Amino acid sequence: MAKTELLNNKLGNLRIAVPESRQLDTMARLLEKRGAQVLRIPLIAIHDAPDVGPVLAWIERFIGSPPDLFIILTGEGVRRLLALADRHALKADLADALSQTPLLCRGPKPARALREIGLKNAAQANSPTTDGVIDSLATMDLEDRRVAVQLYGDDPNLKLVNYLESRQGRADTVSPYVYADESDEQRVLALIRSLIENTVDVIAFTSQPQFRRLEKVAKKHELLDEMLKSLNQCCVAAIGPVVKGQLQESGIKVDIMPQQAFFMKPLVTEIMRYFQQGKSSPRQ
Repeated sequence: MAKTELLNNKLGNLRIAVPESRQLDTMARLLEKRGAQVLRIPLIAIHDAPDVGPVLAWIERFIGSPPDLFIILTGEGVRRLLALADRHALKADLADALSQTPLLCRGPKPARALREIGLKNAAQANSPTTDGVIDSLATMDLEDRRVAVQLYGDDPNLKLVNYLESRQGRADTVSPYVYADESDEQRVLALIRSLIENTVDVIAFTSQPQFRRLEKVAKKHELLDEMLKSLNQCCVAAIGPVVKGQLQESGIKVDIMPQQAFFMKPLVTEIMRYFQQGKSSPRQ
């Protein structure tokens, strides 16, 4: 695809697969406005924890005795905790307890969710990864400190929890939401076959569970090796370093990632920049 065509038509009718669920329409509109053909395949849905009892008990514990530090891994987690507290007439109490607690956010999304309730003093990790959080904790006194941790989905993040325990900290974790399969398996399989048939120019991953779902379905249908090979022939975009790291661990090269702000609009901007620099479509 010629550079002049991309400049005139922005994304020049590139076929871009979007496995996003929560903000699928937002992501798709950003790409379609720039001329792309968007394949909308929501792979993952997000739901409240199926058993809210432990989450509510955690909230009540947080309110009754705020921890010495609260590590927040996702903005989604903040909003789910506040929504559950609101349903039990505890939102004001939780917000008050949060205002009294030192807060450490993995990245900008949790900080943005906190600003929605007027909290602007949260610190951000040195980088938006578990390693970045751990690096930020290196100079803190954690011995016999209670450290609340809002987890990413139902991932126990043993790396972070084990680190806290190695520093004699007391981790108090909560999982306010879980991931579940969204599109039916046949739609996911159709996406995998499109990748294998080289009819997709770009696939834009915005969360780790998206790739895990693709991997699971491909493995079930004995297409995993072909899919991985095809992903390395396709242009792969990742919204941030956590997703990029997961893909690289699976042997997938990542061509596009925003450098600073790990949101959808910067991701779309980076996709445009990549192709406007003269990169050609894998289908050309």
